[in-house]
Amino acid sequence: MPRTTAARRAAREGDRQLNATSSQKWDAQQYSEQARFVSDLGMPVVELLAPRKGERVLDLGCGDGVLTAKLLAPGCDVVGVDGSASMVSAARALGLDARVMDGQALQFDGEFDAVFSNAALHWMKQPQSVIDGVFRALKPGGRFVGEFGGHGNVATLVAALEAGLRARGVDPRPFNPWYFPTDEEYRALLAARGFVVDKSTLFARPTLLPGDVVGWLETFAQPFAAALTEPERPAFFQSVMQACRPKLCDVDGRWIADYVRLRFSATKPAG
Repeated sequence: MPRTTAARRAAREGDRQLNATSSQKWDAQQYSEQARFVSDLGMPVVELLAPRKGERVLDLGCGDGVLTAKLLAPGCDVVGVDGSASMVSAARALGLDARVMDGQALQFDGEFDAVFSNAALHWMKQPQSVIDGVFRALKPGGRFVGEFGGHGNVATLVAALEAGLRARGVDPRPFNPWYFPTDEEYRALLAARGFVVDKSTLFARPTLLPGDVVGWLETFAQPFAAALTEPERPAFFQSVMQACRPKLCDVDGRWIADYVRLRFSATKPAG
């Protein structure tokens, strides 16, 4: 039976999302040099989780494991999952139980007291699949605590990346790898699955970068560059940097990215 127009449109959108995320390649060394602020700024999320001795905790999108290791201090049994083999190898080098796994297809059933996630959920463009997997992975009464990019996150950078592709005759929409929801949107998704939302806050968090913005672009914006040939990419990133300079570079030459974060805590009902 021929697929409906809506089904074909949904399939095309799924292909776009797959292409965008699959072109992002993580390198643990590059991440450590250009994005250490991600784990450095993640402690408030750990504090919101308030991990307790003996709890079994899943770190969803564990990256190189630097923040995951903080969950061991209270005496938790921690499992980290990440879609990047390079990141998982780095986490394992820290002695962590880390596994390569798609966060949109979690393979756990009722075994965790808490699921924790920092700076990862915005890379997963099927949020309902993520939430379904988390709900399934949790024991009754378990907690889902996280922080990720919310509505308006890196808006200046996104606008410059999209404008740069349009100037080169490329539609940027298939190459945007990020999901930045509003507070209301994510609350609704959590509640629809059965979570009780305890807290959800959207807030600005301007973030000082370790160098100029090209390092950030090379680390995080690879899917946009994938729309171009490899020789075109350095000039593309340079043009994006110049477009962002008036808003993101201060008088001392420091680059400050316009981060907006969504921090939340939700509970799976005990009954």
